[in-house]
Amino acid sequence: MQVHIERVDSKDQEEAVIKAVEITDEISGAVELLEGNSKGVAVSQEGKSYIIKISAIYYIESVDKKTFVYTKQGCYDTKYRLYELEVLLGGYFMRCSKSTIINLKKVRNVKSQISGRIDATLINDEVVVISRGYAKEVKRRLGIG
Repeated sequence: MQVHIERVDSKDQEEAVIKAVEITDEISGAVELLEGNSKGVAVSQEGKSYIIKISAIYYIESVDKKTFVYTKQGCYDTKYRLYELEVLLGGYFMRCSKSTIINLKKVRNVKSQISGRIDATLINDEVVVISRGYAKEVKRRLGIG
């Protein structure tokens, strides 16, 4: 693989372009490193504690004052509140309802509803409802609105 580095005048001009035949684990790791997603979130499941990579999170939901983190591997509890995770995660994560934060990189497609809400189908085929108040910003961030 060839690597080209070009100096620029300001932080605003910095960018990384990766050209690849396929997205391998190495390429995904490089993207995570460049985006700063190599940090993790402390979670637990069945009494065991884990650190999961931020890039592995599909969405986060708060139900009855408990916060749940959903990944491809399953659902985990976390001690964090949604507002804390919103600040911690940043980047491609955003609030999509009063009780849910979604990873925009995990959205496969969206479908607008008559009520103004949006159904977002994730890459694991789960559907997350985006409420009216957040729909416009989600569309903007996904580049579809």
